[in-house]
Amino acid sequence: MMLSSMVVSTDSRGTGVLESILSTLHIHVEVETDLGRARKKLASSRIDALIVDSEIEGADSLLDGDASGAENCVPLMICNQSNGAHEISSRAKFLFRKPISVAQAVRTLSSARNLIVDRRLRYHRQRVNIETSLISGERKFDARILNLSQGGAGLVGNFATDLSQQVQLRFSLPETARRVELAGKIVWTNEQEQAGIQFSEVSQPMRKQLQIWLEQHYFSR
Repeated sequence: MMLSSMVVSTDSRGTGVLESILSTLHIHVEVETDLGRARKKLASSRIDALIVDSEIEGADSLLDGDASGAENCVPLMICNQSNGAHEISSRAKFLFRKPISVAQAVRTLSSARNLIVDRRLRYHRQRVNIETSLISGERKFDARILNLSQGGAGLVGNFATDLSQQVQLRFSLPETARRVELAGKIVWTNEQEQAGIQFSEVSQPMRKQLQIWLEQHYFSR
């Protein structure tokens, strides 16, 4: 699954630089010079990043998510060196200064991509079939992970009915040799021997490892 972006600008040089860098980051880009057409595309398409040029009159209104349909986009703005802070939309999370250099585009768009991916993965649950050990106190149970996200997992197994709320999962990520140990708490169970685990106290290296794995599988769909 590919990320998508829209650049609203009449500056062919600047958009050329942005298109080049966006393509290397595997982000599809559409260039629009007309605000009306841009609004229609925002309302009908999934756009991950919206880049608007402040030189187009009214373009900053596109960053008003409630009005334009851009509430789920990461907003970026292109400004002249002479633009004052009062002329820059407060919704813009990233800023380009004209003339846009390759180095500036790489730095800014790489940071924006990280935010886009984080948004995409925050609520995404990857369907899996992973054997795991569920540790509850001094007891250990065999189980299978049915879905996995950055924040938790869905399991099925022959659990005891009196599991402690705080548990630990130990498993290997598929197609890797990476062992994962995650602490969490049981947030729900049902009569089909399924349970939902919410992760807690995940170390930064472990979180990054899990995020990279989820990202690879999410975008290979």
